[in-house]
Amino acid sequence: MKIIICGSISAADEILSAKKILEDTGHVVEVPEGVKNNELRARTDISNEEKANDKIAHDLIRKYFEKVKQCDVVLVVNPEKRGIKGYIGGNSLIEMAFAHVLGKPLYVLHPIPQLPYTAEIIAMQPVILNGDLSLI
Repeated sequence: MKIIICGSISAADEILSAKKILEDTGHVVEVPEGVKNNELRARTDISNEEKANDKIAHDLIRKYFEKVKQCDVVLVVNPEKRGIKGYIGGNSLIEMAFAHVLGKPLYVLHPIPQLPYTAEIIAMQPVILNGDLSLI
């Protein structure tokens, strides 16, 4: 199965760990450009304007949408961030919405936290894996 992983660049280690586990079980796995690109990966402590400029310069949102279209399922890797267990950020929310509209199955690695947009996440009906990647 072709799996695309969504998640914050700050979760790069967790994303790469999930990628390895999934590849070891025979899946083909795509990860965010910011996880693959060391230059982008190193730029986690920058302003929102700088983050936006990176996304524009590398056309990251549109390119990932194209990759979501080519996958079988979407996995959101959502470890703790900013003191919120299971954090799902804006970019991951956008990518989940792309997948939902395209009819792709959605999986979330950890339980969904309380966020201003929790209702939208729940409405997309992702399968919560509770950390168990074998459930994909």
